[in-house]
Amino acid sequence: MVYALVVAGGRGRRFSGRTPKQYAELAGVPMVIRTLKVFDDCEAIDAMVLVVPADDVVHVRDGLLPEAGLTKKILLCNGGPRRQDSVFNGLSCIAEDDSVVVIHDAVRPLVTCECITACVEAARMEGAGIAAVPAWDTLKRVTDSGIIETTLPREQVWLAQTPQAFRTGLIRAAHQSARMHHFHATDDAALVEHTGGSVRIVAGSLRNVKVTTVEDLALAEALLAERPSSIGSAQPTAA
Repeated sequence: MVYALVVAGGRGRRFSGRTPKQYAELAGVPMVIRTLKVFDDCEAIDAMVLVVPADDVVHVRDGLLPEAGLTKKILLCNGGPRRQDSVFNGLSCIAEDDSVVVIHDAVRPLVTCECITACVEAARMEGAGIAAVPAWDTLKRVTDSGIIETTLPREQVWLAQTPQAFRTGLIRAAHQSARMHHFHATDDAALVEHTGGSVRIVAGSLRNVKVTTVEDLALAEALLAERPSSIGSAQPTAA
């Protein structure tokens, strides 16, 4: 089995719209539904888990999902205070350890099936695979006071995105270890890295934007209106 674990558990404090960002409409469709639809249409995915704030479960279950036209089985789980907690809760809704789980932010609605499938294949072969794009700008490491310490070699720096796919037993163990050691990270790959596991980079895309602000929503609208293209795609061998 391959599960999509779509995380929509946050409140989006940096999003200034009246509606929480995961429910904001993108071209007339709630963003979380648009994201779920990509996974629903992707043959690499067998079932879905959606993590939402506990107060939103009834709204999502009775209001949004019945009108979404999704065909695959979907489980609803309560979110936690942090994204990491929400993912842990979502993993708890998956019974087996011998499956693959694709963890994805609900607010990255322009993800493609091709990217999802590539991450799944990487997880099957190596245990973990995440979408990422190379850093093209010059990177500076600075002090707390804003003074440059050094220039980092951009050839070795990639910008992580979601989807991030893992063998379920591997990522579950990584989350359990993080909770035991009070380790917090901003993405799931870092939890696997923290336990000594290796993670394969899969080509991401600049089109796979994360909607954090209302300006990001406008960008996503513009990208959605364009014809699909390879603009912004990246290969793991890029410098």
